[in-house]
Amino acid sequence: MTSVITGDIIGSRQHESEHWVEDLKQILAPLGKTPSQWEVYRGDEFQIEIKNPEEALLTAILLKARLRAIKSDARMSIGFGDKTHDAEKISESNGSAFIHSGELFETLKKQKVTLALRTDETDIDERLNLMLQLALTFMDSWLVQSAEFVALAIENPTLSQEELGQKLGINQAAVSRRQKRAQFDLVMNLDRYFRTQIKQLTL
Repeated sequence: MTSVITGDIIGSRQHESEHWVEDLKQILAPLGKTPSQWEVYRGDEFQIEIKNPEEALLTAILLKARLRAIKSDARMSIGFGDKTHDAEKISESNGSAFIHSGELFETLKKQKVTLALRTDETDIDERLNLMLQLALTFMDSWLVQSAEFVALAIENPTLSQEELGQKLGINQAAVSRRQKRAQFDLVMNLDRYFRTQIKQLTL
């Protein structure tokens, strides 16, 4: 079982310069090799394979935080399933994970949702997507400072508030405020619950 995130940059046509494409590539670079594991195509669309499905949601949230930190955002669908064809380019690979991700992605605009997921289990999908929609009520409005904090905290899970503060150039009290404002503890609780559900699918 694998997982695939399909996404596009929201309002990319309104961006004056093209530098956000480079920004996006920099954000995706640590996630693996291009074009076999991730690819940016048609200018503003991208696809990433997250080989450990349990990491998929946190990766999508990290992407969102990194983009919100540069005053951008993305619509993303996460598909779970198998990979039946492993091509040199991820956009040419195939399998149920790719189909779930692609089909769901096509419906996001209509649903006015920026993040959703699809597995083979509709009851799990329903539950997790409802939770995601609730979480998006605050994730979709993260301001730059909150988003920077979230991205850094996800990338450095072992650092204390004080150490995160050193990286951000702020004191521990300010870190605590940002953590609260970003509802970060809720995000991590959601991720923990998501992992238990996905683990059941892979058993």
